[in-house]
Amino acid sequence: MAEAAIETPEPAEQERRGSLRALWLKRLAIAVAVVALVWGGWYFLIGRNRVSTDNAYVNAEVAQVTPLLSAQATEVRVKDTQAVKKGDVLVVLDATNSRIALAQAQAELASARRRFREASATSGALSAQVLAGGAEIERARAQLASAQADLAKANVDLQRRQALSGSGAVSGEELTSARRGQAAALAAVGQARAMVAQAEAARKAAQGQAEASAALVAGSSEESDPAVLAAKAKVEAARLDVDRAVIRAPIDGVVTRRQVQLGQRVAQGVPIMTIVPIGQLYVDANFKERQLTRVRVGMPATVTADIYGGSVVYHGKVAGIAGGTGSSMALIPAQNATGNWIKVVQRLPVRIELDPRELAAHPLRVGLSTEVEIDLAAD
Repeated sequence: MAEAAIETPEPAEQERRGSLRALWLKRLAIAVAVVALVWGGWYFLIGRNRVSTDNAYVNAEVAQVTPLLSAQATEVRVKDTQAVKKGDVLVVLDATNSRIALAQAQAELASARRRFREASATSGALSAQVLAGGAEIERARAQLASAQADLAKANVDLQRRQALSGSGAVSGEELTSARRGQAAALAAVGQARAMVAQAEAARKAAQGQAEASAALVAGSSEESDPAVLAAKAKVEAARLDVDRAVIRAPIDGVVTRRQVQLGQRVAQGVPIMTIVPIGQLYVDANFKERQLTRVRVGMPATVTADIYGGSVVYHGKVAGIAGGTGSSMALIPAQNATGNWIKVVQRLPVRIELDPRELAAHPLRVGLSTEVEIDLAAD
């Protein structure tokens, strides 16, 4: 068997290869050094003054549309994804019961006005009765004085006849008649006194009624009477229920999660749809806790959304930093008081307000993913 001869490179070739290898290693080292220098310069000039995260999502202060009375939906004028303006009619409810309640409240208001006018008129009539009672007292007192005068005359007549009865100048019949006259005059005085007392009592009762009636209307007019004001409040409440039968959009936005159908009876306080104000969206960026050392409210920020890519950049500012981490605000917070606890880097939500003009040019939707970068150099 012939053995193949192993060729060994010439010394010159080996030297050439070694020089070439050393050259490439030198070039690689220079390239690494340049990259490190460039990265170091970028970090010290720019990178250390910026923090970023891709754990960020579009959010908004949405409006829950909630009926304020229970009724049947007679009209549903919007659908999901429809854009609406503030004040647009969304749903019309059956207002029959509300209109009946309004009519009853208006009738109660008219009745309250009538009662006030009656009380005012009664007060005047009772005041007149008090004056008439005074006149009646004076008449009764005059009758009493007349009766007392008649009694005095009857007493004198009786005494005169009694003095002459012993001499026979006065008959027994005349004496008896004089006694009857005295008794009649005495009864007339008693009756007159009773009439005076009755007139005084009647005047006192009329005066009390007049004072009570005057107290009901004192210091108030028909419009400021408490009963009238209460009836007015009922009318306003009933009219408000009639107006509430027409449900309008509270803000500009897009209808989402419509949960009402034509003919459905909606319940008071139960949401029937949501309106998202796409012109007032913001971004909740969840930064790591160590990234927030220098972050302050008002710092400028840039936002890119996955829906548009890097071609669209939104400009905004830090509006606020949440009061707690996402895990601490969870429905069931983590319990770390265990022996096998492992430290996990926490994230804190930071709200980024966006420029409304940029939002109008490139609309976003709630829940979209974004990337946020905050410029710390503005501190």
